[in-house]
Amino acid sequence: MSALLSTALDLAARTVPTLPLRAGKVPFGNCRTCRDNACGGRPVMLAAGPCACPGVCHGWAAATTDPHTLTSPPWARAWAQAQAVAYHPGGAGLTIVDLDNADAVTWARQHLPATRTVPTTRGEHWIYRGAMQSANAVRPGVDIKSSMSYARWLGPGTGTMTGLPDTVRALTVKAPAPAPVVRPVGVPTGAGGGVCRHRTLAYLNRGIAMAEQQITDATSGVHATVYRTFLAVLSAHGRCGCLTDAHAGRLFAAAQAKGESVRHCTDAWTNARTALGM
Repeated sequence: MSALLSTALDLAARTVPTLPLRAGKVPFGNCRTCRDNACGGRPVMLAAGPCACPGVCHGWAAATTDPHTLTSPPWARAWAQAQAVAYHPGGAGLTIVDLDNADAVTWARQHLPATRTVPTTRGEHWIYRGAMQSANAVRPGVDIKSSMSYARWLGPGTGTMTGLPDTVRALTVKAPAPAPVVRPVGVPTGAGGGVCRHRTLAYLNRGIAMAEQQITDATSGVHATVYRTFLAVLSAHGRCGCLTDAHAGRLFAAAQAKGESVRHCTDAWTNARTALGM
């Protein structure tokens, strides 16, 4: 048994899901059957998808605590080529603040509560009890590794592990997007006595609420959904002066909640205005 596999089995016995890493500190790629996620994308051992691939084929999602899986022939072949052991922090109920340089370490010592630390080649891993969403570059030299992520096993570290603080959770909270400036386009009034139908607050608010819900309900193609929704809102409400910055800000907030960046929101808004000749 290789030293790496022995380490993986020891971690698995402590309910830490593990997987091998190949050269370059990256997981093993998809096999032919699973290429391009044709299998559904995740191994059946996680009860998260239809894939029954027996190999170490899905990055962090393949991490396991099952010793039989870790020592099965497909995994044994991977361990024979492996260069390091990785683990899934979120699967172990942990969060790693990955500090990539000396400046980031200094910042952490000034702003984060002390916890268990592990030295890395360029900085430190600060490990807290509790899982959260992962995120890269939450500030210069700082990544968050927890759910849907993996980290290289570099040893148990030193110090007492403490609970995940709100200061770490706050690092992944996006600042609200600045509300776009809404510039109505002057057009002749209709035949309704010069009274705009959008002046009924219930009509306008219902339209904005429906647009927010449409973005929130998107399960795929979020970029396209955001653009189409912005286009529809501007088409209906953007020419008469009824649409305010506050309304647009609500749409931006809904898009950001789905993972859209400020830049994507601004681009979609601008492109929709351009398409409408506004």
